[in-house]
Amino acid sequence: MTNGEPTIQSAPSYPTVLTTESLKGGNEDVVDANVNVVNAMFEELLEADEISPTALRSYYVDFYLTQALAGGFAQYVFTVPEREDVDPYVREGLAAMGANAHLDLFNRTVAAFGALTDTDVDTYLDGGSGWAADGDDATEDDTAEDAPGDGVSDAVRRIEELDGEFESLLETEDIAALNAAWLRGQEDLLVLAEDDLDAHIAGRVARVPDLAERQAAAAEEALLDAPEFEQIIRELCDIAGHTLERITMGDPNHEHNGETTLAWHFTTEQGEFLMLEDDEEAFMLNPRTQEILAAVEFEEADFAEAGA
Repeated sequence: MTNGEPTIQSAPSYPTVLTTESLKGGNEDVVDANVNVVNAMFEELLEADEISPTALRSYYVDFYLTQALAGGFAQYVFTVPEREDVDPYVREGLAAMGANAHLDLFNRTVAAFGALTDTDVDTYLDGGSGWAADGDDATEDDTAEDAPGDGVSDAVRRIEELDGEFESLLETEDIAALNAAWLRGQEDLLVLAEDDLDAHIAGRVARVPDLAERQAAAAEEALLDAPEFEQIIRELCDIAGHTLERITMGDPNHEHNGETTLAWHFTTEQGEFLMLEDDEEAFMLNPRTQEILAAVEFEEADFAEAGA
């Protein structure tokens, strides 16, 4: 508090982190190192506003480059359902690293895609016309009647031409080289040995005030995404008061009560157990004593609702 007025605190700044080993390598080593660091931070539940903006812009520019090379702008669109969050990082990154021609092409391609009708979008994402944008696959014998792009709109052909322009542009404006040079030149660059990286990220994570809530939400999301057999095993362990450690194998030839059935083997802090199913329920079995430790009826289980 100064002169009776509140002090405005600026948002914390976070450094761009690279490894000593990556800086000894080439452009791809540097860019890949940044990608690996950002991935590690996301995996440890850091959020975008807790990661260096430069690192994120580099990360998403590289993601855009990778997708565009794999399948054009259609591949990028297909793999980024929330483009309103990612597109700004790509634009800002391309501008900051000096990839001005690629930025112009990105903006033109975004505009061309935005102008497509729903039918054109489906056509483009399904592979478009199949007609080479530069005409390399065309011959004098091709006719309008049998050309592979017959019936495809001019709008789809236009965005396919922009896809062709992308790879040509890489020959004169190398995104990977510009990206790496930009990362190397950051004033806030923090260079760590590979062995020190985990400790640095752990220190950042330890300062997250709502870490427990994030971990709980991530665990719940992971459970919903887990295969049904894992959801059942976790439910059984909760009922039995055990903590699941590992699901080791599924045995389709397990003998139980004189019948061959599928059994899932898993371990908890109290030893090895089995999960078996019949038409109405799943149960947790101690294979040494044949004691049933927990049972769940399918219609009452939370996982049944998730898998419905």
